[in-house]
Amino acid sequence: MSFALYIVDAFTNERYKGNPAAICFVDEPQSESWMQQVAMEMNLSETAFVTPSEDGWGLRWFTPLAEVDLCGHATLATAHAMWQSGRLLPDEEARFHTKSGILTAARNGEWIDMDFPSEPPLGTVAPEELVQGLGLIPRFVGRNRMDYFVEVDSEDIVRTLRPDFALLARLDARGVIVTSKSEDSQYDFISRAFYPGTGVDEDPVTGSAHCALAPYWAKRLRKHELTGYQASARGGVVKVKPDGDRVFMSGQAVTVLKGQLEG
Repeated sequence: MSFALYIVDAFTNERYKGNPAAICFVDEPQSESWMQQVAMEMNLSETAFVTPSEDGWGLRWFTPLAEVDLCGHATLATAHAMWQSGRLLPDEEARFHTKSGILTAARNGEWIDMDFPSEPPLGTVAPEELVQGLGLIPRFVGRNRMDYFVEVDSEDIVRTLRPDFALLARLDARGVIVTSKSEDSQYDFISRAFYPGTGVDEDPVTGSAHCALAPYWAKRLRKHELTGYQASARGGVVKVKPDGDRVFMSGQAVTVLKGQLEG
């Protein structure tokens, strides 16, 4: 048995930038062990598995080591692949059933708009592994249901940070988001995101992290619409509009590979 497979770079309009995700289309649900094996074989930060459902599509995301509850870049990549492959008409909305509820995506010119849950960080005490793992004294430390959230004093600190991933992997969280106000007028804030506990030391561009970044920076900067830059080696741009318990997130995507996975 074979399955259609795509690799798409998300949150970018340039190939080999942004965050690559693998998308595997399956006609019916597959076993978790098989999906995990495929994700290990792909060895990307996320592999998405898409199945038809009565009212849209089922969508699950796996890192090389574990399934995750929420992933923005692989959702963006999946929607892009569905329009590119003709599984959705150009003006048709993508509607995904996920472990984080219903997520939607719609085309908006060269961009794709997504509707995600807001995941604001609440202030907390920094664990020793977090402080030592980052090697700095944070300006603010918060936590949501998934990640620790750290604001630092400058963009330079974000860009030059060299974490101790072994220490960060010991945290009782999916990962760590580090952010600061941007010094570039194109962007409102910059960030980096680290997930060593799930097999991804640094994620190139993290949509789900912006579910925390959006409400945090909207409040700090008193702005309703913001643009973030994730300052990984590949880099990527995410536009966000927080609205109550939702975050409207926009990004671009480009297909890198189309093929068949032999199951």
